[in-house]
Amino acid sequence: MGRTVVIVGGGYGGAAVAKALEAEADVVLIDPRDAFVNAAGSLRALTRPDWAGNLFFPFDTLLTRGMVIRDRAVSADPGGVTLASGRRVEADHLVLATGSSYAYPAKPAADSTGEARADLRRTHTELAAAARVLILGAGPVGLELAGEITAVWPHKHVTIVDPAARLLPGFHPEMIKDLHRQLDDLGVRLRLGAGVSAPPTTRAGRTETFTVTTTGGEEITADIWFRAYGVHVNSDYLADGRLTTLTAQGQVPVTETLNVRGHNHVYAVGDLAGVAEAKMAGYAGQHAEVVARNITARLRGEQPTATYRPLPHPMILLPLGPHGGVGQLPTPDGPAVVPATTVAQYKGADLFTARFVEQFGPTAA
Repeated sequence: MGRTVVIVGGGYGGAAVAKALEAEADVVLIDPRDAFVNAAGSLRALTRPDWAGNLFFPFDTLLTRGMVIRDRAVSADPGGVTLASGRRVEADHLVLATGSSYAYPAKPAADSTGEARADLRRTHTELAAAARVLILGAGPVGLELAGEITAVWPHKHVTIVDPAARLLPGFHPEMIKDLHRQLDDLGVRLRLGAGVSAPPTTRAGRTETFTVTTTGGEEITADIWFRAYGVHVNSDYLADGRLTTLTAQGQVPVTETLNVRGHNHVYAVGDLAGVAEAKMAGYAGQHAEVVARNITARLRGEQPTATYRPLPHPMILLPLGPHGGVGQLPTPDGPAVVPATTVAQYKGADLFTARFVEQFGPTAA
């Protein structure tokens, strides 16, 4: 079999596979963006525009031998991919790593670094002028956004609304109790068990005073709002069924070696892979290690043996600003709750910037 490895998507999983394999294979990385985006830093870049320099890592600093094609896949089949430009890219080994989309500002909407940074600066200006902030969604993104806002503007009134009755179900009660305590200390108001009866009449991320009514009948007036729910798996280019049949969640069914079912030379990693776990950057990196090992084995004429098994318990590192936050990490004895200092040390202080500087080289601020 040939040595061309085509990787569709340059996010956390795809970039890691490309970097791991470029010394072993002819790597072709396909992505519509001009840079890798460390989306973990997006919310801090919104509240601190000087942070945006830590967000974007140009693809041309990732690979020294591989090829990067700036384009979007519109179809995939066992032999390769077809791009929006009409170009056909043949693959001996194919890695699908197109990830998921999420409401801005948790993930930038623009494909170019310049436009994405301009969007963040513009929204920062709007947010800075707002005294009252409404966040729809009390999942990790909404909570982290509240933490970033209150770290920069402690006196802003931040309200989070979510129809779910409890924060982060499935995590240790001790962690949830600490999370409520920290949110109280930050002055963040939680309205759980009630959605909004109608969405705000203003555009998200724009300063304009409005009032919404919760399904519990409470009126909330705010000056700006953000949506923090609704993940969309980026699998539209697979909907034609030429490669696989998607799951009900829009994911790709995979084996324990992360092969797309029925294809021993095609793999899926990250949010696209139909693995029973939350969509997190850390998992995408672990998927990438398994796939890189298996493709390397195939290139060397060996049998691939690396497998991936999701953790039996959920894990999370949820910063609330640079110094606060809660976490639950795996240990040999089961999940362990970790204090804010640990969350800051592992994630909150730099939001993984150091690891990507190591992978790509310093960013152009």
